[in-house]
Amino acid sequence: MRPRRAERSLPPDMAGMKILFVGGTGNISAECAALLHQRGHEIIVLSRGRSAVPSSYRAIQADRKDGAALRAALKGVKPDVVLNFLGYELAEVQLDYELFNGAVRQYVFISSTVVYTRPPQRLPLTEEAPVGNPFWDYAQKKVACEQWLLGRRAETGFPVTLVRPSHTYSRRWVPNGVSSGSYTFAARLEQGKPVFVHDDGKARGR
Repeated sequence: MRPRRAERSLPPDMAGMKILFVGGTGNISAECAALLHQRGHEIIVLSRGRSAVPSSYRAIQADRKDGAALRAALKGVKPDVVLNFLGYELAEVQLDYELFNGAVRQYVFISSTVVYTRPPQRLPLTEEAPVGNPFWDYAQKKVACEQWLLGRRAETGFPVTLVRPSHTYSRRWVPNGVSSGSYTFAARLEQGKPVFVHDDGKARGR
């Protein structure tokens, strides 16, 4: 019998944090918010209001791209941590820096593994792998945001952490290069049936 792993508790100064999700109703952000809420943290979700926000969270509605609206909506909101799941335009993270520099304990920028050089120079990919994906503007924008934020960390000590998710899934979304919103892909795998693989599995952009 394997020994049961002891549950690690948070230090007292990290328990019950106020966490602001910039986008908290998507595939991975909704799951992260639910887990953090379960662990006793206060969850604030900033969104455009197009998706339902659990009543146990605090919902703030504003257009992420409207600087004036964002400043007004966040007036008086003092989160300990900000998790940005939506940023890929440089102007957006620059606005975040203006709003949160010196005001939060941690700013987490959700990037993506698509930022790495394609085709990869070697596998498996690690955090030290070079970035630079010439095939997708989304990846190039993520790299620009990453580099700008890291520059602010070097210059001012801005407490930024980069996270680069790869294959993600949730209770309502299965990774699928053909139809991401459908469980057909997973069902066919379970049944041993053929599945579509675009570009013979050699797609370079993603």
